[in-house]
Amino acid sequence: MRKALLALVALALALFALGGCAGDGDVTDDGATGPKGPVTIGSKIDVEGPILGYVIAAALEAEGFEVVDRMRTGATDVVRRALLAGEIDAYPEYTANALTVFYADEQVDPAVLQDARATYEMAAELDLAGENIVWLEPAPANNTWAVAVPRSFAEENGIATLDDWADYINGGGAVRVAGSQEFFDRDDAMPGFEAAYGFALTADQRLSLATGDTAVTARAAAEGTDGVNAAMVYGTDGTIAALDLVVLGDPLGVQPIYQPAPIFRAEVIDEYPEIAGILEPVFAALDLETLQELNARVALEGQDARDVAEEWLRSAGFLE
Repeated sequence: MRKALLALVALALALFALGGCAGDGDVTDDGATGPKGPVTIGSKIDVEGPILGYVIAAALEAEGFEVVDRMRTGATDVVRRALLAGEIDAYPEYTANALTVFYADEQVDPAVLQDARATYEMAAELDLAGENIVWLEPAPANNTWAVAVPRSFAEENGIATLDDWADYINGGGAVRVAGSQEFFDRDDAMPGFEAAYGFALTADQRLSLATGDTAVTARAAAEGTDGVNAAMVYGTDGTIAALDLVVLGDPLGVQPIYQPAPIFRAEVIDEYPEIAGILEPVFAALDLETLQELNARVALEGQDARDVAEEWLRSAGFLE
């Protein structure tokens, strides 16, 4: 009797152990795969950040991942700290930020920053070694910082490039620029333009906004809000043509190449290596024109970033 009882107990423990193996990503008795994750996805607070964040989230959810939504985490420094602290597992970042911000102390050949592939490879190498962060393949689009002005203003003053704009400013021309605090503070943004083209904006010539939303800065320039006649924009902005702005040329090549890419804590990729295969073809389809269109739908038409991301994924064949 005692032996029979012990055998029953052993059998019960074995069955319990087997049941416990049907955890995240494991196969249950009926052959189904359980949920994988959770994976917490964050983003920056501009227009494009949440769109790309929801592209990542929806693509992973379609493959059985449980995703925690932490979109609009904060500006670059905030979302970066959240990733390094493990508060989020991934977010979309831009390749040149690794070289100009995260590892600014590294001696980077300027030619690297003008080469998209070299920038990505160096970013991936430095961040894996330095912080155990994995960069997946980037989108073929350059979302660089830029300055845009109303077309009428450009034509009236003969301004087509940042060189022309510097001459206008140094000649006493009226100027006020709308941009984020980050744009005015970062060495690779407005300070980089000032140093290269030989001009310096006064405090009164800067309208510094808490948001990185270029729909706001571009509209301020288009409408002349508070005397603004120039705006911080990005290369993939959907507002530029719609608001009849022109982007000033950068003949000195001050700006590096900023390609958006999903970046993950390495522990997550180690546990779920299939994530790379899920996301890399998705980001390969996000070219400049596509991102401009998606950004315009959010910034100008007021559509929800999640809806825009999911509708694009369906139209591109990544979601059913």
